[in-house]
Parts: sequence; structure tokens; C-alpha cells
Amino acid sequence: MESKKQLEYIDKCSRIVRDRAGFLGRPLTFYVETFGCQMNERDSEKLRGILEKAGFEKNDSEESDLVLYNTCTVRENANTRVYGRLGKLKDLKKRNPEMIIGLCGCMMQEAHVVEKITMSYRFVDMIFGTHNVYMLAELLYNVLTERKMTVDIRREATEIVEDLPMDRTYSFKSGVNIMFGCDNFCSYCIVPYVRGRERSRKPEEILKEIRSLAGDGVKEVMLLGQNVNSYGKKEEGGVTFAQLLREVCRVEGIERIRFMTSHPKDLSDELIRAIAEEPKVCNHLHLPLQSGSSRILKAMNRRYDKEKYLELVSKIKSACPDLSLTTDIIVGFPGETEEDFQETLDVVRKCGFDSAFTFIYSRRSGTPAAEMEQLDESVVKERFDRLLALVQSTASERCGRFAGRIQNVLVESVNRQDGSLVTGRTENNLVVHFPGGEELIGQIVPVRMEECKGFYYYGIKAE
Repeated sequence: MESKKQLEYIDKCSRIVRDRAGFLGRPLTFYVETFGCQMNERDSEKLRGILEKAGFEKNDSEESDLVLYNTCTVRENANTRVYGRLGKLKDLKKRNPEMIIGLCGCMMQEAHVVEKITMSYRFVDMIFGTHNVYMLAELLYNVLTERKMTVDIRREATEIVEDLPMDRTYSFKSGVNIMFGCDNFCSYCIVPYVRGRERSRKPEEILKEIRSLAGDGVKEVMLLGQNVNSYGKKEEGGVTFAQLLREVCRVEGIERIRFMTSHPKDLSDELIRAIAEEPKVCNHLHLPLQSGSSRILKAMNRRYDKEKYLELVSKIKSACPDLSLTTDIIVGFPGETEEDFQETLDVVRKCGFDSAFTFIYSRRSGTPAAEMEQLDESVVKERFDRLLALVQSTASERCGRFAGRIQNVLVESVNRQDGSLVTGRTENNLVVHFPGGEELIGQIVPVRMEECKGFYYYGIKAE
């Protein structure tokens, strides 16, 4: 069993780490930085858990004995950032030759990236991808014993290993991977090439993990996948995502359930009913639009059109009137005309999004869209500014509807700017700041929403 094998490597690493720490007269430290999405964040929790079990102590600085970057490659600037940071690490390693530097994640699944690093960044010790995150201890053992660059990139996943040590960011909420990879192949997106094809975890394994989390005090879970709506579709007679969602609702101790991300082409009536009928499912749905133009959506290979998207939103809002709807929108996709852009603005006005993540199209080599004729940057920037202004205006008005109402808020932290306040989220995913102390962290507290500040609120604890 793979998890048993990796636990043995963790034990082997811990002996070496213990001996080294004894020689230095101090603990060995590590620093993990995450670039990218919630699935990368979840992977980093595994990486941190393995390193802690191996005897390293967590540090908040790159001046550590081991530094690991968990990379993203959705946009070109994500790669550029990593290369820039490696220059700093090179200087740190000159001062501490025993330092171990590792790179993992989506960026490492690109062959040209690995080639560049192995040729030009020889001071990097360890390179692995998205399909074998669980092998960190084995790869680290090779580095510790052989002191040479270790590269292990898998083109496809052969194992789903989720039962290894974990260092969760929050004690009271957690992400849970329900599936990996993507089969959609949107023409602008690199994800299917770096995350692989869709594969779903067995429902009993997911439920077992969630029950364990509930027993550990977790109140909120987020079910994660590149496209959760297609969960189980490859399995004959498989459990649908809506059915899985209802099963998770039956787990005692779990009070809130979120999920991300939903693809519009797979959003079923069955799932809409589950969201409407299950009180534990949060009143928030993230449904990426990407473009309001049916012509551009076809070029993007999204497999829905403007009318289908608006029909879905109408169904959702009819079934769940209080639901907060958020989205992603890309501006400047190759071939986008002013008329296409106006179609996007029209959808934004009609849907009334609570917020939207707006992006300028990023050309990704290896995708079909990269070979299309690109738009002039000045035109794209001007459209982006217009879209952003509209989104901010409509979303601020939409979010203001909660003013004066009492909402349950899961408190996440003491406010960074004002220590007399705590910060948390409503089930609609709105951020709320209100007076309180750290004893409230992890608690679900009723709060009167007093003042809307556009995308967040100030409130007071309701008696």
C-alpha cells in the first residue's frame, strides 16, 4: 500500500533530520509557499504535514533549511514570479549550502519548465509535479542521502493517496478533494495538461475523511475538484455529485458545506434541488461565465452559450432566492470584438453577480488559443477597466441587500488591522468584521449586518 510505503520514508527522513538537528544544536526548519488555487492549498497542507512528521519545524521565512514552492501555471505571470523568487533562493543557498530547495505543483508538469530549471537552476534539489505530491518523503530521502538533484514528474496519476499526515491551515474548516483532473479542455486553459484527466475518489473514502474531520472539530468542509459537477460520471452506476453532497450533509458535526468549482455545462437540476433543500449547503455558488458572447464561448470550447447560462442562473435564483452567485470572466480572448464584449456586460447586468473575478486573457503555450490571433493590449486593458467598474457597481448594490439582517458568521481570525475586531464569513461567503476576541475563532456566531462596504460588512454580535 502506497501510504504505508510513504510512512516508512517519513520515518527514515525523521532519523536523518534528528541527527542533523542534534549536530547543529537546533531544529531544522521548513517553509512552504503556495501559488494558485484551493487544490494547491490543499496539496500544501499535505506537504506541511509530511515535513512536520519528518521532524522539521514550520517557519514563516525563506531563510529555512528547506524551502518548497508549490507552483501554479494558469497564467504566464505565475511562472515569472517563481523564476524571480528562485534568484533570491540562490543567494540564500550560497550562505547555507545545506539548504534544500524544492519545486512542485502544476508548473512542474510543463516539460519546458523542468528542462529550464534542470539546466539553469542547478541549485534546486527536488522537482516533482501534481500527480505525486504524496511522494515528498521518498523524494526528500533521496536528496538527503544522495545530495543530488532529484526529478520525478509523472505524466499521469497512478495512485490517489489521501491518508498521510496533514497540517491544516484552519482547525475548524477544511478542503476535501473529491476528484482530480479535468476533461473539458477549454481552449485557453493549461489545467487538463498539468492536472491530467478526470478521476473521482470513491464516495466511501470521501465520507470517511469527512467523518474524521468532524471528529477533529471541523465544522465546515469545501468539496474540491476542477469540475465537481462531473464527479462520478466516469463510473458505471456511479454516485452523482448531488447524491454525494446529500450524503455529506448526513455527517454529524459538519455544519456547513461548500464546493468549488462548478462548470455550467454539467450543472444539473438534481444539484440545484440539493442546494435548495439541504440546509447545510451554503447559499453560495461559484459558476464561471468566462464570456457572455456565444461566439466566444464556442471558441473557448465551453460547451454552453449565453442563453444556456442565463437559463441556469434563472433556475438557480428561482430555487434559491437568497443565494450569492459569483463568477469568473476573461477579457480579451483572441477574436473578441466590441460586440462580443458588450454581450459580456449584458450578462453581468442580467445576472446580478455578488462578485466576479475578472481576468485579462493570458496566453498559455500548448493551448489552442495560444495559436489564435491575439488582441491589442491597450484595447483589452480599456475593456477590462469598463468591466471592472460595472462589476464593482452591480456587486456592491447586490451585497447591500443583507444590511440590517442577522447572519451566522464562522469566525476565522482576529482582524489584522484592528485587534478589537474578529473576521469571519457568512454562508453567502461575505466577509464580516465585528467586535470580539480570539475565543470566538472557530465559532459560528449570529451577527447583525450593520454597514456594507461594498464587498464586506461591519457588524455587531446579535444577542
